[in-house]
Parts: sequence; structure tokens; C-alpha cells
Amino acid sequence: MSARDRIIARIRAAQGPRGEPSKAVRAAAELYISAHPQGPRPRSDWDPLVRFRERAISLSSSVETVASPSEAPEAVARYLAANALPLQAVCWPEIAGLGWGAAGVAVESRPARGDDLVGITGAFCAIAETGTLMLLSGPQTPAATSLLPETHIAVLSAGRILRGMEDAWALARGERGQLPRAVNFVSGPSRTADIEQTINLGAHGPYRVHIVIVAGA
Repeated sequence: MSARDRIIARIRAAQGPRGEPSKAVRAAAELYISAHPQGPRPRSDWDPLVRFRERAISLSSSVETVASPSEAPEAVARYLAANALPLQAVCWPEIAGLGWGAAGVAVESRPARGDDLVGITGAFCAIAETGTLMLLSGPQTPAATSLLPETHIAVLSAGRILRGMEDAWALARGERGQLPRAVNFVSGPSRTADIEQTINLGAHGPYRVHIVIVAGA
């Protein structure tokens, strides 16, 4: 008997009885899966907004908080000017009506192309534990807008900052039912340490991520 055969034999022995499961066993398994049970989680007795900000900054994102959605365009304009970036961008259709022109930012409501330098998106929610944005793709939320431009700016409602990944998936299932084609998680700028273990930003996507948190939303 080969080593592979011995390993497979031990696995089969550990699995116990073989054959087709009974209807009761199958029903119990389906019930367990549909319930989406959560495993053990670490303590999370911190303030989600404070924790998210700290974790996002530690991942090389920059963060600004504004009081209302109407203030978000001006915050974006300040960020672009401070970083000598063009005052023009592509944005998600769902946030195209925020009043960008009045803030001096020219936006086009469409998916990003390879020559677009700035992409502005919203976010389905955020995960405080890791400082991560959760983005769901769709006609009003094209994934390319956060992936192709060198600079990604996200407008995030403070009320959508959740404690952990489990909460984010539960919210997506509860509000959307069926998940979209793509779920993207953004934890700071793209990075790699493949060369001499030195961190380089922007290796596979944006090398700037700026988050505007809307406190009153």
C-alpha cells in the first residue's frame, strides 16, 4: 500500500459509516448551513468608528470625517488639491448626485478605464476589526471604479461600520439575499513585499486609498 493509499484509508476510517446519508442527516446538515452559525470571536468592546479609523490608518489609508453627505464633495476636493491630484474623477452612479460640481470636482458617472486617475465609490459597509471596506458589484456600483485608478476615494456612512466580518456577511445576506457577482474587500492601498520583503504600494491596484466617513449617515 502506498503512502497515498494509507492516508486515504485513515481518512475513510475517521469518517465513520459510509454510504448515502439518511434524509434526517441531510436535513440536519442543510439546516446548519442555512443558519450560518458564527464561530468563536475575540472581544470587541471597542467603539466601531474609533477602531475602524485606527485600523484603516494603520493600513496606509487616510481618513477624514464629515458631518453630512453634502460635505463629502468638499472633503474630496481638499484631498485632491492637497495631493496635487486632478480635480476630476469617475464615480459610482449611486453617488453621482452629491453635488461634485459645486465643490469644483468634475465627475463622470461610469466604470473606470485604464487612463482614469481617480475613482470615487461608496461602500456597502465597513469592518471595524480590520479597517476594511466591503464593496458589492452591480450596475450602480461597478467594481472597476475602485480597482483601476491610482487613487481610490470611498464615501462611507458611519452607520455602516460593523464590528466584524461575520456581521458584514450577515448584513449582505439580509439586505441582498443573493450575493452579487463580485464582493471586494479593500484593506488600504494595494501592496506587495515580493521583492526583498520590502513593502511597495500600488502593485496590483490603487496606491492611495482615502476614506471620507459621513458621521450623520
